[in-house]
Amino acid sequence: MFKRFIKHRAEEALSDTPVVLIVGPRRAGKTTLVKEMKEAGRDYITLDDQTVLEAARSDPAGFIRGLDRAIIDEIQRAPELLLAIKKTVDEDYRPGRFLLTGSANVLTLPRVADSLAGRMETLQMLPLSRAEIEDRTPSFLERLFNGNLQSQPKALVGDDLVQLVLLGGFPEAITRERERRRQDWARSYLTSVLTRDLRDIAEVEKLTELPKFVRLLAEHSGQLVNYSQFGASINVSHKTGQRYVGLLEQVFLIATVQPWFTNGLKRMVKTPKLHFLDSGLLAAARGLTFDRLKADREKFGALLESFVFSEVLKLMTASDLHLTAYHFRDRDMREVDIVLERDDGIIAAIEVKASATVKAGDFGSLRAMAEARGDRFAFGVVLYDGADVVPFGDRLAAVPLSSLWG
Repeated sequence: MFKRFIKHRAEEALSDTPVVLIVGPRRAGKTTLVKEMKEAGRDYITLDDQTVLEAARSDPAGFIRGLDRAIIDEIQRAPELLLAIKKTVDEDYRPGRFLLTGSANVLTLPRVADSLAGRMETLQMLPLSRAEIEDRTPSFLERLFNGNLQSQPKALVGDDLVQLVLLGGFPEAITRERERRRQDWARSYLTSVLTRDLRDIAEVEKLTELPKFVRLLAEHSGQLVNYSQFGASINVSHKTGQRYVGLLEQVFLIATVQPWFTNGLKRMVKTPKLHFLDSGLLAAARGLTFDRLKADREKFGALLESFVFSEVLKLMTASDLHLTAYHFRDRDMREVDIVLERDDGIIAAIEVKASATVKAGDFGSLRAMAEARGDRFAFGVVLYDGADVVPFGDRLAAVPLSSLWG
């Protein structure tokens, strides 16, 4: 059993908020977590049960009226329950009345007319981070903003790092010993998301074309979004391609990362960037295996960048820092993979390099950002396939990838 970072935050929220919603991809461990939190007097109800689902949809108000201190799993299957929950919470505002989970972001669904603003706290739970898998207390983000990063004598490097990234973070996948069995699970998962989960939240015109669409997105993970190109791959419009990307974001298969910009830097590209949220699923969607990556190391770069992005998002849920993740690129082709902005405007920046060597030229974009932001720039790192922290100037360093969880 893995200890999840989000558990403490969920318990805190239940102590002072009437409704807590935990959202994240299916099979990430939400059900396991809320069952751990099931205390005396708290009922557990899953909308994956067809009979329960029919009852909830046919009479949402009556369904909720008989519940108190309840756990409702997979709320996206009956989002009309949220309005009934709002009504009963308005009548009785005690904290901890409802603990909900959702495998889609129900707050963006058109059927939900009221977001329960002020009555509900929403927490995101992604698949397992490496720190959770290894039962470590993470401190990378705090150390990054403090400029206090450490070498990792036991860092996983080379082939071991490739194997780790291929695993991803889904509990059921990482417990399978053979790579082929892990990829079989990932392909089955992708099929389930495309044939079931999307239909729970929207009408999809070209359902049979979605596997092809997802493969194209996988090829572009770590790159700028191009909705016209994505749509053209299955003969739909720019607008429909954008809608499909949005739906896949709602079920937490992918994320689009907004660009960071500032007046101190010119000619900036203001296009979002795309990432798969699990490197194991990304590898399966692209047909990337250990042997194929060993034969063509260049393909590892995009996979590694999406892995790091996902790990950073997971660390953000465990941190007391209030951070927003962006990317940066300008028309002079300078780019930074991840820009983290603190709520006071201070930034830190991360470049990802799938190599055991780092050169001064790898810091060009980070250095330009540091100069433009001055004392608003905390620290910049190139995460690389090595074990030592190597300074490369003021507030810049090459840092082992294993620092993310070490």
